[in-house]
Amino acid sequence: MDTFDNTAWIGLVPFEIYDFPGIPHFPETNLRTYVIGPDGSPAVWFFSLEAARLAAVVGARIGYHLPYFWAKMSVTSKHGVIHYRSRRHWPHDSRAITDIEVRPGEPYDASELSAHDHFLTARFRLYAASRKRRLYSAQIEHAPWPLARASVVNVRQSLFEASGLPPPQGTPLAHYVEELRVKIGFPE
Repeated sequence: MDTFDNTAWIGLVPFEIYDFPGIPHFPETNLRTYVIGPDGSPAVWFFSLEAARLAAVVGARIGYHLPYFWAKMSVTSKHGVIHYRSRRHWPHDSRAITDIEVRPGEPYDASELSAHDHFLTARFRLYAASRKRRLYSAQIEHAPWPLARASVVNVRQSLFEASGLPPPQGTPLAHYVEELRVKIGFPE
């Protein structure tokens, strides 16, 4: 586990994927925490990943050993608010849902970003464990996140509980990114 100011952080990150090979567009939401890998590098560990495309779910489960779940998902935008919704498909627990509304704001200037912002976004490796408890990792390549301010209008979710985590406490910290190109290497 990696901490910032002696506090562990968990991110609930809704977004949309475009231009994935063979699957042009789909929403995804991940529930993640921040870790230090065996080599000392900052990385992410996923508790769950929801995706609206079954092919992406199956491929990521088999190829990367990631805890993906197929879900019915939608992303809509109205009056400057982006609304992300998700509910897992059977055979998984359909009570695992997200209903998140976020209002994006003005972009940050790079000089405004804090060490905490970098802690949450400058992660270039992911880790996962297979059912046989073998550790897998993959390199992540992306430019620094072009962060913008954001406010949470509403959040209702049960992914924390579905992952065996206690409910979140405190006011959510929100960021927004208009677009980020990401490459993920092969699992090692």
